[in-house]
Amino acid sequence: MNDASIPARRGHDAILAGLKDLGTAPGVYRMLDEKGAVLYVGKAKNLKARVSSYARPAGHSPRIARMISETASMMFLTTKTETEALLLEQNLIKQLKPRYNVLLRDDKSFPNILVSGEHCFPQIKKHRGKKTEKGNYYGPFASAGAVNRTLNQLQKVFLLRNCSDATFESRTRPCLLYQIKRCSAPCVGYIAEADYAGLVRDAERFLQGKSTRVQATLADEMRAASEAMEFERAAALRDRIRALTQVQSAQGINPRSTAEADVVALHMESGQACVQVFFIRANQNWGNRDYYPRTGAGAGPAEVLEAFIVQFYDGKDPPRLILLSDPVEDPELLSAALSEQAGRRVELAVPRRGEKAELVAGALRNARESLARKMSETATQAKLLKGLAEAFDLVAPPRRIEVYDNSHIQGAHAVGAMIVAGPEGFEKNHYRKFNIRADDLTPGDDFGMMKEVLTRRFKRLRKEDPDRSRGLWPDLLLIDGGAGQVSAVRGIMAEYGVEDIPMVGVAKGVDRDAGKEEFHRTGQRPFALQRGDPVLYFVQRMRDEAHRFAIGAHRAKRSKAVGATPLDDVPGVGATRKRALLAHFGSAKAVSRANLADLKAVDGISDTLAEAIYDFFHERG
Repeated sequence: MNDASIPARRGHDAILAGLKDLGTAPGVYRMLDEKGAVLYVGKAKNLKARVSSYARPAGHSPRIARMISETASMMFLTTKTETEALLLEQNLIKQLKPRYNVLLRDDKSFPNILVSGEHCFPQIKKHRGKKTEKGNYYGPFASAGAVNRTLNQLQKVFLLRNCSDATFESRTRPCLLYQIKRCSAPCVGYIAEADYAGLVRDAERFLQGKSTRVQATLADEMRAASEAMEFERAAALRDRIRALTQVQSAQGINPRSTAEADVVALHMESGQACVQVFFIRANQNWGNRDYYPRTGAGAGPAEVLEAFIVQFYDGKDPPRLILLSDPVEDPELLSAALSEQAGRRVELAVPRRGEKAELVAGALRNARESLARKMSETATQAKLLKGLAEAFDLVAPPRRIEVYDNSHIQGAHAVGAMIVAGPEGFEKNHYRKFNIRADDLTPGDDFGMMKEVLTRRFKRLRKEDPDRSRGLWPDLLLIDGGAGQVSAVRGIMAEYGVEDIPMVGVAKGVDRDAGKEEFHRTGQRPFALQRGDPVLYFVQRMRDEAHRFAIGAHRAKRSKAVGATPLDDVPGVGATRKRALLAHFGSAKAVSRANLADLKAVDGISDTLAEAIYDFFHERG
């Protein structure tokens, strides 16, 4: 690749200036405004031909004409292939977030079901992230809820354990799941290894789409048990067949001729877009999810869908078939890029008839309904933000509200939390938690905790967005507290030169009664809003959300501390070896007391590591 920068001009002149030395190689171009902010990132099979199209004085859509008029300079990167240019373009879009590009704002990974492969009695569980653990993975599922529902039903049908290996090894009697017929209790020997392996095999057949065969096998076993007058076993098999039927009916759409596909449907209205994605795996519907990509100030359906697909599958394995509601601009290029990423053929199709067309029609109906709900919620949110601006004397409705809260128990496991709200509602991908680090804080010192949180927040903002061009700075701060808290926070803001950001303290009010909240601002008398005021409810919802997030972060930190053992501090002992040691000895205390010969006898523990563990505990003792 080579990189060249063109001197700043204006509009068509800036574009024409770049054509003189521009070649015909594939690559990526960037259009920048007078301040150097990136307006648009695009790809081209032939850079000179593509940029020449912008140099024409007429014939552009209103969106492109606006973009050209704001362009003051351009930058170019050449690539070896057009596929490489496509992938580079989307990486730059996600990194730079240009105003005129389509941008997917939610790109979280999806959960899978994992049947573990390192134990004679495999565990079935939810898994998210990299597939580093040995075993068989099934997915993706659209959400954690979809996985949990499937796991819940699979437990009823196949009675597989979901406990950790350490818990499994430490059991001396069956847990509650056995009592409610959700587990076969392999931990205490209530089922033979061969019989349990049969259950695992049936569960995996179901997850592979072979549920009819599983159901037929269970029905044969039930008849045989009944004929042999083993009525208790027959009843248990009958319950498993019923649970399996419930799983199939709960999945809704179960296409017969489409074994593996993602169904991607786009609906656009009034400059907004909703993309609905259905996950079809093993002839089963594994859930759906809606997305609301930013449409780049007026991009058309083909551009929106192509950008969505490239960004959506970045870091994810695409299926063999992607069914689309609309054609994309260059399906061959997109298919080649996804195939290269997956290491196998990935096909794109816009079906017009048959089952596949029905799947797309269903996804499109969901996209249309979801966008209607979203637009209604957005209109309501806009009214609330306008009311908030009027109540707090803001110059304009805030686009980014940051709400802060702390959570601790007598100062222990203290956590600060920040939530963000704006025109789109709660923006959960912008939430942040702060583990309180200061050692000199008095237990329960809320002022000190808030000072640490805000100090770290403003330090980071000044580093990440020094000129406030990326939209990361808040338009309003809401603090849980009264006059003292407001005064303390104002001092921190003055220290960092951000006194222009409005800040309001929300105090509980008389008798700490919801509805009697008092609002505190620097240099002004406290005031309250009338009961029933929608703006008051809006503030309460934001405060409650911050409180919920802070408590959740605190509980997670406390649970981690409760589950911590001295083994966590031993060099060379990670999660796998920690599990092996606990499974072998039963407790961390027993590990610390073990002699060297016993430590060396543990599977996965080398002689060198055994000596390191022994030395660690005995030097400390």
